[in-house]
Amino acid sequence: MFFRLSNFRNLLYGFILLFSFNPVQAAFPDKPIKVIIGFSAGGPLDSHLRLLTENLQSILGQPIIVDYKSGAGGVLGAQFVAQSPPDGYTILLANTGTMVINPAIYAKSSYDTLKDFQPIARTAQQPLAFIVNKDLPVNSLKEFITYAKANPSKLNYGSSGNGGISHLVPEMLKTETSILMTHIPFKGSAPAFTDLIAGHVQFMAESLPQAANYAKQGRLKVLAITSAKRNPALPNIPTVIETGVANIEVVGFYGILGPKGMPPEVLNKLSQAFKETLESPEIQKKMVDQGADPAYLNADQFTKFLSAEMPRWAKAVKDAGAKLD
Repeated sequence: MFFRLSNFRNLLYGFILLFSFNPVQAAFPDKPIKVIIGFSAGGPLDSHLRLLTENLQSILGQPIIVDYKSGAGGVLGAQFVAQSPPDGYTILLANTGTMVINPAIYAKSSYDTLKDFQPIARTAQQPLAFIVNKDLPVNSLKEFITYAKANPSKLNYGSSGNGGISHLVPEMLKTETSILMTHIPFKGSAPAFTDLIAGHVQFMAESLPQAANYAKQGRLKVLAITSAKRNPALPNIPTVIETGVANIEVVGFYGILGPKGMPPEVLNKLSQAFKETLESPEIQKKMVDQGADPAYLNADQFTKFLSAEMPRWAKAVKDAGAKLD
């Protein structure tokens, strides 16, 4: 009897030790979630996230904190997230440039999108708008090309930073039309818009939602958009292809990425939260009215999408002759 009691006592101690060293893990999320944006406040990514934040917080039950780490065309923000713990509490809102152009345009890229990140959700697609300072004496893309050829190297174009879509697309336009413009990179779209409106740069190719907002305020002129068909946000503005000036069709996209190695249950929880948010009729209407498409993809779909986009953009970079050290 003594032997049996002794074994039982040892077994009981074992269970106590087991549970003391393996506490029940709190359900995700149990603290605020930080979303990193690799550009300055006030730009298109910032506006996009703020549109989604209230719904996301309601679904996840935790605050969403926005942290701006601007520089190098979104590279600094991407690096920060890639090196963060893969626990779902630090994620990246990225654009086309950060996800698929930077790895192709930089000779020595500091990250590989599909190896260093876990795609979580695609949250939007939107064309770019070709925009100019309101005082520039042109009212169409054809007139702009004529003006640029009459004033070689006298025009500057702004971008949100080296390597992004707002850098690459003007280079594509330069290649197709043989115009000369000087690139002025900024730390995000917000300061680039400020200098365009002030006349320090004359041209930009930027995300349609923010460009449309400034155009409706009369602060800049939109010459064309880069999608295959006209956009409801600016129905009177032709596509680039419609103008006959260049054969450029480009649609950018936004998405959420996390560090590689995220637990499946955390990944699914975050992806589902963005799905529910983007299914909101109110959110969808606001996005469409601004010129964006709430084009949600889940983690697996987004991974496949990025796998297909990367070689396509690598070819565009090569064809445009755009390369950075």
